[in-house]
Amino acid sequence: MGFARTCSVALVGVEGVVVEVQADLEPGVAAFTLVGLPDKSLTESRDRVRAAVVNSGAEWPQKKLTVGLSPASVPKAGSGFDLAVACAVLGASERIDPRVLADIVMIGELGLDGRVRPVRGILPAVLAAADAGYEQVVVPECAAAEASLVPGVSVLGVRSLRQLIAVLADEPVPEEEPLDTGRPDPLLAGLRVPGTGAATGMHSLGAAQPDHDLADVVGQRSARTAVEVAAAGGHHLFLEGPPGAGKTMLAERLPAILPRLSREDSLEVTAVHSVAGLLPPGRPLIDVAPYCAPHHSATMQALVGGGGGIARPGAVSLSHRGVLFLDETPEFSSRALDALRQPLEAGHVVIARSAGVVRFPAKFLMVLAANPCPCGRFSQTGDLCECPPSAIRRYQARLSGPLLDRVDLRVEVDRVTRAQLTERGARGESTVAVADRVRAARERAVARLAETPWRTNSEVPGRELRSRWHAVRGAMDDAERNLERGVLTARGIDRVLRVAWTVADLAGHDRPDATDVALALQLRTGVPRGVPMAIGAPA
Repeated sequence: MGFARTCSVALVGVEGVVVEVQADLEPGVAAFTLVGLPDKSLTESRDRVRAAVVNSGAEWPQKKLTVGLSPASVPKAGSGFDLAVACAVLGASERIDPRVLADIVMIGELGLDGRVRPVRGILPAVLAAADAGYEQVVVPECAAAEASLVPGVSVLGVRSLRQLIAVLADEPVPEEEPLDTGRPDPLLAGLRVPGTGAATGMHSLGAAQPDHDLADVVGQRSARTAVEVAAAGGHHLFLEGPPGAGKTMLAERLPAILPRLSREDSLEVTAVHSVAGLLPPGRPLIDVAPYCAPHHSATMQALVGGGGGIARPGAVSLSHRGVLFLDETPEFSSRALDALRQPLEAGHVVIARSAGVVRFPAKFLMVLAANPCPCGRFSQTGDLCECPPSAIRRYQARLSGPLLDRVDLRVEVDRVTRAQLTERGARGESTVAVADRVRAARERAVARLAETPWRTNSEVPGRELRSRWHAVRGAMDDAERNLERGVLTARGIDRVLRVAWTVADLAGHDRPDATDVALALQLRTGVPRGVPMAIGAPA
């Protein structure tokens, strides 16, 4: 009779639970039983582990073998338990000293030849192990850099089970060829890296592109100002205008003017992308704001997360601490758009499935873009538009009032004229100049909110703004009149005040004055207020 135990990690969303893997050998007919609420992929590990052990030169025990995963009440999914199961079996058969295994967390999939392959969610799994007090972790060699992001944990990266056996048994470590990471990994089958593929209709640029400069955008002073305000305060933005006016260009350049992620935010973002299997090759840590642009055919599950078994993160979580851009927003299904309301307010999304309830972070900056009508050529004169009025009304009604009420900034993007396009020296401010101003505005907001749980103006509840941080006396009079006339809702006037604080931070004012509030009102309602639209240098 032999017994050994080691540990692995079960992921539920981006949160991990340390699982004790126990192996027990008893005399009897040779059999392999796996208990502890495993899913199908984990049940199949019996055959993978047996083949990997034999092909690594170790002897498979010909006894009654029972492997238990504890706690048994936690659902366990995936192939990341293979390495721990194999070592527990080898410990029970005394090929490895069981005492060596007890305090080690092992994460990795085994190939039939004994090679150790990467799995999703290495970073959150190691974070869970560290929180549980474990100091030694074994992972696939290609994931060692990702695991090493967690402080206070000793990480051993191995290429094969044969190497791990040698290390644990204090024997010479054999040489192994490195895993060919250039080939498509089965984890990402059907996915387009760094996007999530045609199956979900989603595309992601991952981060700001180095060749995307705000100076490339011709004209569009009000839209450029709105993008700057959105970045400085974390405000959601709606851009409406004809095709080719620059809506997508503005959205693609927004991540580049956002500040770099803090260490804490970087770990959160990296953990989500690790669980989704979308970490860019050679970049174990994502330290810039992510950018996710799902196609308008994306389903509700693609946007907020879901799938069979344990739910996977959707676009709202992949854009956590970054930008979610919904181009051609009226073409999305109304069910998918309405599902965005909860994460917009809560900053996270909760998904209930038969296999369990998962919670993903989803604190993102949303940018909506839409044409004014189905053909995109509608204007006040209506000279070019061929759409009947009923079609225009139906098209614009696809964006529900409750969703738009959660958007702080609404701007019309005008058609670019020939004069603007051909004028020399008409380039606007560069990304670098605007990013510096945004960074300074965020620093002012952080200093003001230092003793609070909030970091940006968009996060501060309206009651706190009204009671603790007051605008200049009389500055909100016009906004309050709009509330009385029904132009603004109670939520809307709070959002105007938040935007006014962001405008004041960009302008270097101690408190919002009447001009700051007027600009905030213009950005909120789209109604001109006779105030300059450029905060920085003229565009």
